[in-house]
Amino acid sequence: MIDLRSDTVTTPSDGMRQAIAEAEVGDDVYGEDPTVNELQERAAALLGTEAALFTPSGTMANQICLHVLTDPGDEVILEQGAHVFNYETGAAGVLSGIQLHPVAGTEGRLTPDAVDAAVRPTADVMPRTGAVSVENTANRAGGVVYSVEEMQALADVARSHDLKVHLDGARLWNAAAALNVPEHALTAPFDLSWAALSKGLGAPVGSLVAGPDPLITEARRARKRFGGGMRQAGVLAAAGLYALEHHRPHLSDDHDKARRLAEGFDALPSFSVDLDRVQTNIVMVETHDRPAEEVAETLADEKVLVTPFGPHTLRAVTHRDVSGDDIDAALAAARSIYG
Repeated sequence: MIDLRSDTVTTPSDGMRQAIAEAEVGDDVYGEDPTVNELQERAAALLGTEAALFTPSGTMANQICLHVLTDPGDEVILEQGAHVFNYETGAAGVLSGIQLHPVAGTEGRLTPDAVDAAVRPTADVMPRTGAVSVENTANRAGGVVYSVEEMQALADVARSHDLKVHLDGARLWNAAAALNVPEHALTAPFDLSWAALSKGLGAPVGSLVAGPDPLITEARRARKRFGGGMRQAGVLAAAGLYALEHHRPHLSDDHDKARRLAEGFDALPSFSVDLDRVQTNIVMVETHDRPAEEVAETLADEKVLVTPFGPHTLRAVTHRDVSGDDIDAALAAARSIYG
């Protein structure tokens, strides 16, 4: 089976499994797990912050950040395709008592003008705008990347209104690899940022929230409140450390595979791909003649798994468990049916 549904479907490599088995552990709720502490220190160094916090999931990382940066009743501006708005079961309202203000971006990315226009005027009858949330890479837009300059411009307009800024960096490592910049260049404009270990890096679980010491202290408290306090979590943190050291340097390989897949689909008459948007490891394929659900089912019969992402849109995500030969085989299967 060639599984292109997501980069979350990876399984631990042999070296990662060995690191898990050999991990030194302690009780992380007491701050005594040495492997978790090492991972957090490593993440803070990479992301250019004073501290970092290991969380079980990206959704929890997002919700911790929003919880810390806002007050109940606040509103958060974000692009209408954002993961926080579409795929986190309304958690911001349930957990933090805040509402989300989605706005249309340009090719899936927020613009400073859109943020500026979305800030609420001061009025008793209106919610108070509290923060701006940015997702880099932008998943629903096909993994497109915000440049360092675009991120800074968004932060600048937010701060001109005294707003906090949050970075959903689920695929931040991919953004840095695509731009050939260090990760801290992308997190620098933000109050709180986070990056996933369980997507392109191939760890089985976990994300890292990063920011200044006082905010991470509050984030730790929020993590406990949300049920994310973990005990001997070093067995998980060891996988993250291994991924940062051994898998992170090879993310551009996944981008190359995505480009190859995109060009192959775009060459078939039944499909099209906006190749300008294929910047990282996500490929959005438009299906011209048939519904996306039908195409996905047909490809699954040929042992190629993709995700329907709209009535006529498929999403395919490359990752470390899919080889170049797998990409060729997936395209051959599509070509045999739709070529």
